[in-house]
Amino acid sequence: MPASHYTVSDVMTHTAIAIGRDAPYKEIVALLDQWKVSAVPVLEGEGRVVGVVSEADVLPKEEFRLDEPRPGEFDEAAKAGALRAGELMSSPAVTVHPDATLAEAARIMATRKVKRLPVVNGIGMLEGVVSRSDLLKVFLRTDGEIEEEIRRSVLGESAAPAGLDVSVLEGVATLHGALVERSPVPLLARAVRAVEGVVGVRMDLGAHEDAA
Repeated sequence: MPASHYTVSDVMTHTAIAIGRDAPYKEIVALLDQWKVSAVPVLEGEGRVVGVVSEADVLPKEEFRLDEPRPGEFDEAAKAGALRAGELMSSPAVTVHPDATLAEAARIMATRKVKRLPVVNGIGMLEGVVSRSDLLKVFLRTDGEIEEEIRRSVLGESAAPAGLDVSVLEGVATLHGALVERSPVPLLARAVRAVEGVVGVRMDLGAHEDAA
């Protein structure tokens, strides 16, 4: 049974705010404030992503304005004297490809502790940006849209048991029907959970009337 087909390219922001290596500190802060974003990619050449400047990269200038750095903070404190993006940026940039699944993008954000990812093609050229809020867009799908996809992509498959239907309420999908064999249940649950927008799965699968 196939998993959901949604990828990063379906939810990302295609028109991304970006800067060059020589962008000055105050311009970067102004862009972060103007566009209400937590980070901007740094580009060189024809648009290759070489780094990212985030709020965390620009804060040391204020953090260490008066206080001396403690042991373990020297790398961070060094950015307090930075004047341009090339000195401020974190490099290499943590990026994602447009054909990555939403789960893959979410995993990268969680493990690397970032809120936004530049989306790059196979040669590192910027195609857009995906944020945490973008990944949540799938949960705005209506219950009807989710039901339709489950019927088509899960219950409509030849390998799916016959006689099953689904209802969705507030994103929670409930499978209804009767099964002689219970072995397909874990596979069905996994396939339904993989549909974008599903927040939970319930089973209402009574015993078949001919079952012992």
